[in-house]
Amino acid sequence: MAHYRSAGNIPPKRHTQHRDPDGNLYREELMGEEGFSSDSSLLYHVGVPSAITEARTWELPDQSTTPNEPLLARHLKLHDLFDGGAGNDIVRSRRLVLGNGDVRISYVVAAETSPLYRNATGDECVFIESGRGVLETVFGHIPFSDGDYLIIPRATTHRWVPEGDVRAYAIEANSHIGPARRYLSKYGQLLEHAPYCERDLRGPGEPEVRNEKDVEVFIKHRGSGPGGLSGSIHVTPLHPFDVVGWDGCLYPYAFNVADFEPITGRVHQPPPVHQVFEGNNFVICNFVPRKVDYHPLAIPVPYYHSNVDSDEVMFYVAGDYEARKGSGIGKGSISLHPGGHSHGPQPAAIEASLGAESFDELAVMVDTFRPLELGEGGTASDDGAYALSWIR
Repeated sequence: MAHYRSAGNIPPKRHTQHRDPDGNLYREELMGEEGFSSDSSLLYHVGVPSAITEARTWELPDQSTTPNEPLLARHLKLHDLFDGGAGNDIVRSRRLVLGNGDVRISYVVAAETSPLYRNATGDECVFIESGRGVLETVFGHIPFSDGDYLIIPRATTHRWVPEGDVRAYAIEANSHIGPARRYLSKYGQLLEHAPYCERDLRGPGEPEVRNEKDVEVFIKHRGSGPGGLSGSIHVTPLHPFDVVGWDGCLYPYAFNVADFEPITGRVHQPPPVHQVFEGNNFVICNFVPRKVDYHPLAIPVPYYHSNVDSDEVMFYVAGDYEARKGSGIGKGSISLHPGGHSHGPQPAAIEASLGAESFDELAVMVDTFRPLELGEGGTASDDGAYALSWIR
């Protein structure tokens, strides 16, 4: 996310002495991607960022997966996984729905403040289906509410502070997540044809120094557990939120789906026009309320198509998704259309869509280029009937 920001108290020259009013040196930390070859930020700490006083194992929520065999399209009813958010936090209470070696998709309903958390496996893109609160981070804090995406770079120490129940759809990468490359200039600016721009991105506020001691940080990292993941808890002598200032191009930010400007055409437009972010071997798209095709003989719903190279995951957030009418899909549903399976609208939906001038729907789509397997949350929420819905 090559959009420079500066916050708090930083020295005029990088890698030079920076002292507090009593003459004590602040500790400079470079947080960077791909070694020293991509985006980075410099953070100035009161304490030593690598200092810990204790380490122990964190038993992660179930990260095991099972293959989607026999190959089936599936309908997963995520709202069946939680009765409410009481006693749950957004970090430890997630239930894994789908995953592969590139990306993991989880769902949670939570009302409790999470522990401090650091995902060292990759970036996170967390979509807020409903609810509000604050994402507190080492860089500063970001308020969030319905329809927000929160992009959290790998190894950012943060915690979630909900205000009541929050429904969160977590997309965890084993890579970095950012805007689609075709939207960016060679220097990283969002171009004129992009469906959003830098004005739409909300970065953190000023950093806040906290003075607590002996603080636990929960870390998800690469290891020997299911999915190649393990968990650890580090106890730090000072609170990790001890940054007096930072600058650079790597930091968490929020983007609200209502600020996505849909691209439409005279005939049906393919899914890439809905893309918002990408990671290694997957993309994230929005389907938002929009005017639809205006050719006099247009068919507004999608044509049938075979996902030869990818699995398609659609999370239905709001509205009335025209192509899935008659299949039981509703708010909180996921449809999984695996690679090798031809799919498209339900039979009655084609005629029903003719003459439509707009669609009132909101959905988040993840397309992956390696097969997805079912997590325990996916298995628990599968309706078992969706694959046969095209013959009804």
